[in-house]
Amino acid sequence: MTRQPLILSIVLATTPILAEEPTTLPTVTIEGERLPEPGVSHEETEDILGTPVDAGDFLRNIPGVSGTRMGGHGIDPIIRGQSQNQLNILLDGAYVHGGCPNRMDPPTSYSPIETYDTVTVIKGAQSVIYGGGGSGGTVLFERKTPRLTKNKFLRGKVGGGYTSNSETKELFGDITLGGTQGFARGIIEYQDGENYEDGDGNETRSAFTTQSGNLIFGYTPTEKTRFELSFEATRTDDVLYSGAGMDAPKADNDTIRLKYENEWGTKLELYHTDVEHVMDNFSLRPLTAPMKMLVAADSKTLGGRMSHNWLTDNDVEWTLGIDYQHNNRDANRLVGVSTLQSIMWPDVDLKQIGLFGEMLLPVREVDTLKLGLRYDRVTSEAARASEAAMGGVSPNKLYNKYYGKSAAEHEENNVGGFIRYEHELTNADNFLFISLSRSVRTADATERFLMANNSNSAIRWIGNPDLAPEQHHQIELGISSQKNRWNSNASLYYNNISDYILRDRAHAQAGILQNDNATIYRNVNARLYGFEWETQLKWNKKWLSGFTMDFVHATNTTDDRPIAQTPPLSGTLSFDYKPATWQIGGKLRLFAKQNRVDDDIKTGSGLDIQKTPGFAVLDFYGRMNINKQTQIKIGVNNVFDKNYAYHVNRANIDPFNPEPVQVNEPGRAFWLNITATF
Repeated sequence: MTRQPLILSIVLATTPILAEEPTTLPTVTIEGERLPEPGVSHEETEDILGTPVDAGDFLRNIPGVSGTRMGGHGIDPIIRGQSQNQLNILLDGAYVHGGCPNRMDPPTSYSPIETYDTVTVIKGAQSVIYGGGGSGGTVLFERKTPRLTKNKFLRGKVGGGYTSNSETKELFGDITLGGTQGFARGIIEYQDGENYEDGDGNETRSAFTTQSGNLIFGYTPTEKTRFELSFEATRTDDVLYSGAGMDAPKADNDTIRLKYENEWGTKLELYHTDVEHVMDNFSLRPLTAPMKMLVAADSKTLGGRMSHNWLTDNDVEWTLGIDYQHNNRDANRLVGVSTLQSIMWPDVDLKQIGLFGEMLLPVREVDTLKLGLRYDRVTSEAARASEAAMGGVSPNKLYNKYYGKSAAEHEENNVGGFIRYEHELTNADNFLFISLSRSVRTADATERFLMANNSNSAIRWIGNPDLAPEQHHQIELGISSQKNRWNSNASLYYNNISDYILRDRAHAQAGILQNDNATIYRNVNARLYGFEWETQLKWNKKWLSGFTMDFVHATNTTDDRPIAQTPPLSGTLSFDYKPATWQIGGKLRLFAKQNRVDDDIKTGSGLDIQKTPGFAVLDFYGRMNINKQTQIKIGVNNVFDKNYAYHVNRANIDPFNPEPVQVNEPGRAFWLNITATF
């Protein structure tokens, strides 16, 4: 804790130094549609179709992004076969680390999508600005409040939505009031969903209720100078899960943000997030287990980032900065509601301070070279590792039993970076690129320090305090082309990983002394490769069609077996008719069978449930502008009521509906959205 004031003081003190002798970046105006960028997706939330239950649900509509479903809320995204802390997910500049080791509440569960303005998905390691790691990609949920004018002192958006299958109801409002010197913005969102039915009519435990509020106060003394202070609260209640042995009566998050940027290119962001998560097996379901179990967890994160961007006389653009993140997690598992059964997170502190720099320079007038370098100093410790729970079992006792190591303060010095070269082909609308990158991801609190065992100690899930950080070495080759009527982009990537952090079972592997099927973590070598392809064709001014395809192949090369939870080959085919004031269209989602699985609990991890069959699902949608201020959207998902599950969905362990093997996706669902702006 003593380092935090020092680090923040360094950040603040550096601001005037970096601001000396600035060169203001020129204003660039781009006309026409955005040139497609391989591996990068930009989405405006006003274009949302349907009623996504959270940001993870929304992300699964983006090509190359999948997501794990455990219930109706808290879908955990997967990009290029990588997930969880292999992705950097920032909620308006802040990191939010959830309170459930089993990922009931990933960061995206605390981000109601209607409360954001834009979403950017950067696939792979294409930047060093947004934190260490990020080998699978970076997701930026951003709020961008436009500067108000004398003639436009009030701006707002209100609306609501309904989805038939789960009877999900949504209401939201976003109002900004102010003037040229500042503004106050208030955002609220409410969503309530019941259990949905899958394509076979089976009721899936998936109900939830969420509500969020956000107040943003801004001071805008000049066109390019801005201060923002925001307070955000998200409350999620009574969340049911078919893919877990517990439900979540409570999942709350409070976030405070402070932002500053000026005309010289200096940006500063500070944030504090506080997650409180409660899960149990009795308050929201009839008790079927031998006894009541309850877990109360806290996850607090303090962090910030300061960067400076400038342009030199020879048109080289530089970005230099420093960031800091401190996450503390503490969780107790109670049996009979009051007896300490295990210390799931033994007061874990993970601290990371990073220095980063990026450079973009023109080459031969038409080509560009982009370089990035990052250094991270990481420390971790578990203050309660020696504290005993039921039966005198402490986290250190289990760490020693399985790994021969006790928890101690752990330190890492990680270096990553990338080189990307873009070569223009026939003109500026056609280019290809090649990039080489190294990214290093440290183990998180669960992988390093988790202690979970049931009342009779027959089932254990134990973190490994001796894990080395993952080291990803990637090469990517891509091409982008835009013609009068069509545009297309594609990329190939190969990722060689040293010390991949594998969630596995204890089968007396090297360094693992037991053979009792406990869930453990260990380092292995791994290899991932795949491709992504998107193309869009404009038949005329009104007709538009699109096609996407993505694939990833993941292998644990140490043991020569597939890595679990890898999405199969998938794609989409869409057609849209877009006159001036309305639109109608359809999308066919296609998924191949996934035969490469790690589903044997006796010899592997057993994290894959089965070889998931392929499927095709058709959706229809439409929108109409009733007037300049009001828009209505309607549609039907899963038109033919197909019964299906994404391969990465959790195993169905609902004792009240045991027939499905996995948590299936919703069956046919009609939806309606209405939005009014002013």
